[in-house]
Amino acid sequence: MILYNEDEYLQLSGIQHFAFCRRQWALAYIELQWSENVRTVEGKLLHEKAHDVSSAEKRGDLIISRAMPIYSRELGISGECDIVEFHKTEKGINLTGREGHFEVVPIEYKRGSPKQNDIDILQLTAQVLCLEEMLCCRIPYGYLFYGETRRRKKVEFDSSIRQKTKDVFQEMHQYYERRYTPRVRRTKACNACSLKDICLPALGINKSASAYISKVLSEEES
Repeated sequence: MILYNEDEYLQLSGIQHFAFCRRQWALAYIELQWSENVRTVEGKLLHEKAHDVSSAEKRGDLIISRAMPIYSRELGISGECDIVEFHKTEKGINLTGREGHFEVVPIEYKRGSPKQNDIDILQLTAQVLCLEEMLCCRIPYGYLFYGETRRRKKVEFDSSIRQKTKDVFQEMHQYYERRYTPRVRRTKACNACSLKDICLPALGINKSASAYISKVLSEEES
């Protein structure tokens, strides 16, 4: 098993961008290009609300941890969980300074409504793999909370989604090590992408956004 060093870690949240569009992820995380739109701002505000209290609070037999830092040496990633609930139970993990045993239940906040694809599920599964590695436990399920429906959607972590999550991160590391930005593949989703004006999908000819910008600037100077 390959274990990554801390300086090799990728951002956990990037898996959602990568699964949505390899090029979008490369522009944001390799070329460090970014642009906000309404969707990204709304998503950021929703996460800030979830992280309003960056500590643990106790409600009876329930402990709620917000903005919990997590990482995985096996996957080579780090990030934060929006919320992790620790439910007191007869069997589970021990928590330092707490009596009894606890079941671990992660909750990821998302704007909008549930998606037809598994992009959000991949991100939540990545959080679970980190928590399992850190806490030496098995987490069978978690929840996605959607701002539009104001409801939680239960997600069960079977072997298939776990392996897919690992495979995606392996591919992300390969892209990052090569500093590889894929060419444009225009789809309907391009219209809603916050990087549309940087990616320039209508042109479809630029492998590197930064190289294109440098070319335009040099032409203007001449």
